Amino acid sequence: MLDSYRREINYLRISVTDRCNLRCRYCMPSEGFRWIPHENILRFEEIIEIVREAVKLGIHKIRVTGGEPLLRKGIVNLIEMLASIEGVQDLSMTTNGTHLEKFARELKQAGLQRINISLDTVNAERYAYLTGGGNIERVLRGIDAALEAELTPIKLNCVIQHNSNEIDARTVTKFANQKGLEIRYIHQMNLAEGIFSAVEGGDGGHCEQCNRLRLTADGFIKPCLFSDLRYEVRQLGARNALLETIRNKPKEGTTNRINYFYNIGG
Repeated sequence: MLDSYRREINYLRISVTDRCNLRCRYCMPSEGFRWIPHENILRFEEIIEIVREAVKLGIHKIRVTGGEPLLRKGIVNLIEMLASIEGVQDLSMTTNGTHLEKFARELKQAGLQRINISLDTVNAERYAYLTGGGNIERVLRGIDAALEAELTPIKLNCVIQHNSNEIDARTVTKFANQKGLEIRYIHQMNLAEGIFSAVEGGDGGHCEQCNRLRLTADGFIKPCLFSDLRYEVRQLGARNALLETIRNKPKEGTTNRINYFYNIGG
């Protein structure tokens, strides 16, 4: 389906939880964040209904995100349910990788095709600092498990301050080359201030060709990461919420003052 600017909308990012086991400095607010109440989180059946309606409207690319999606109880079952929907051609996930060692093979068997893993440095001390205490060894084991399970192509999402020649980014680049992984450099963004730019090595940030919608864990469909616009599925119904979102997708991003990255799926 085309939006009002003649962009083909065929990509839905689904946040299945706002919970995360890391506290990345650019993702989580330093204080005052509030988790979505459990009763407000979409049930799997609701997610599947939304995706079925989305497919009817031309969506064929699905990405599961969080928070950290592997914290969602029953996530492998959800992947299997999504993979069984006729019309879903591309099913992927973005994860911090800390639980991937446990889930990689099961996810592949359930129908997940490929995976993106967040990795901003390969220095253990720097990783712990940037993630609020994360253990990089768990991520490295997760990457190896994803390679063994053939969740390929595996892409690394590397957040940068200024450019891909920064020391942390260079170490991630070297690691990716050694492992045969792809890498995407994502400039650090600010939702409230409207600071964003194109992703190096990826499609994000190009407003003129944006093809995506976002479904939050509590059932709002958003037309743009950098917008306060959102349409509630439980109030409007899945099809109407999708149609309103597509009709009102803005030409370009501005600001988003009602979400953080941890509760919108990035």
